[in-house]
Amino acid sequence: MQPLADRLRPTSLAAYIGQEHLVGEHAPIRRMVEEGDIHSMILWGPPGCGKTTLARIIASSVGADFHYLSAVSAKKEDVKTIVEHADPTHRTVLFLDEIHRFNKAQQDFLLPYVESGVLTLIGATTENPSFEVIGPLQSRCHVYVLKGLSEEHLGKVIDEGAAAVKVKIDKAAREFLVTYASGDARKALNVLEATAGLYKKITKDALVATLQSPYLRYDQAGDEHYDTISAFIKSMRASQPDAALYYLARMVAAGEDPVFIARRMVIFASEDIGLAQPTALVVANAVFRAVETIGYPECQENLAHGAVYLALAKKDRSAYDAFMTALEDVKKYGNLEIPLHIRNAPTRLMKNLGYGKGYKKYDETSYLPEKLKGKRYLK
Repeated sequence: MQPLADRLRPTSLAAYIGQEHLVGEHAPIRRMVEEGDIHSMILWGPPGCGKTTLARIIASSVGADFHYLSAVSAKKEDVKTIVEHADPTHRTVLFLDEIHRFNKAQQDFLLPYVESGVLTLIGATTENPSFEVIGPLQSRCHVYVLKGLSEEHLGKVIDEGAAAVKVKIDKAAREFLVTYASGDARKALNVLEATAGLYKKITKDALVATLQSPYLRYDQAGDEHYDTISAFIKSMRASQPDAALYYLARMVAAGEDPVFIARRMVIFASEDIGLAQPTALVVANAVFRAVETIGYPECQENLAHGAVYLALAKKDRSAYDAFMTALEDVKKYGNLEIPLHIRNAPTRLMKNLGYGKGYKKYDETSYLPEKLKGKRYLK
C-alpha cells in the first residue's frame, strides 16, 4: 500500500495546503498555472513543505509529460533517455529532486535541453541554490522559495490524515505532532500512520510510544528548549567541552534548528571569548555558514567542532561589558554633542564652522563628548 503521505497528495491548487505567497490569489505560481504557460524553475524549501506535490500540480495543469528523477541516484544517461523519448509537440517536465546533489558536469549537461525548451526543468532543493546550482542554470530558472508549513497548515494536514486512516486524535496529541513535525507534512503523516497501525485512538502517549524516542520530550517552544540552550552556553562559558557536547547532542537528537544553535555560538564568540581569542568569531561564523549550506545530518559535525573550540578557548568579556556600559550612557544622556574636531567636514561651509579643525591622527586627547570626558568603558 502507498504511504499515507502519497495517498493524500493533492492534485490541484485548490486542495494544496500552504505557500499562499506562491499559490494564493494573484500569486505567481497560481497565475502561471491559470495561464497555462509554465517555465523552468527551482523550488527551494525545507523537507515536507510540498515541493514535489507542487511540481506535479504545475506539470498536470498544462498536460505535460512528467518525469521524476532523484539527483542522489540519477545519472546523465537517465536525463538523456528522457530527452530521447520526449515528444517535440508535447511539453516534457523533468522534476529533479535534490538538484543540489548534481555535480557541475551533470548540471552543465542539462543546460542545452533547458535552454532549447526540450525540457522544462523543475528542480527541488533544501539548500540555497545560490551556492549549490551553477550560474548558467540559475539564470535559466526562476527560484521560488517555499516555507515550512505553519502550525495551522500542519494541523489541517494531520486532520486529513486522521480522517483518511479513520482514527481519532485528541487535542494534546495533535499539538504534540504539530510541534514534532516542525513544518514537515510528510514527517507528521508518517508518524500518524505508524501510530494508527498500533492504536485505535491517537494520544500523545501513543505517539511517543510509537516513536520510542525519549528525547521527544524536548519541546522546541517550551522550557526544555530554553533550558538546554542555556546549559549548552553555560558549559562552553565554564570551559567544559564534554558538557557542551552532551547538551549539543540533546538538541541535535531532538531536531533543534541547527541555525539557531550556530547563531548562539556566534554571539558567544564575541560576548564570552572576545579579545582573549579573536579567531573564535571566525570559527563560529564558519560553523554558521557551514550549517546554512550543509544542513542535517552532516552539519552536526561542524557544530561539534565549533562547540569544542569555543569551550576550550580563553574567555574575556571586557569588550562586551564595555559596550553595554557605553549603551547605558547613550540611553541615559541621549545624543551628546560630538566634538567639532572629529566631525566630518565634506563641504567648505562645514570647514568654516570648525568641523574637523585641529584633528590629529593618533591624538591622545579624549574623543568622547564633553560630558563624558575621562570616562573609561574598556577596563
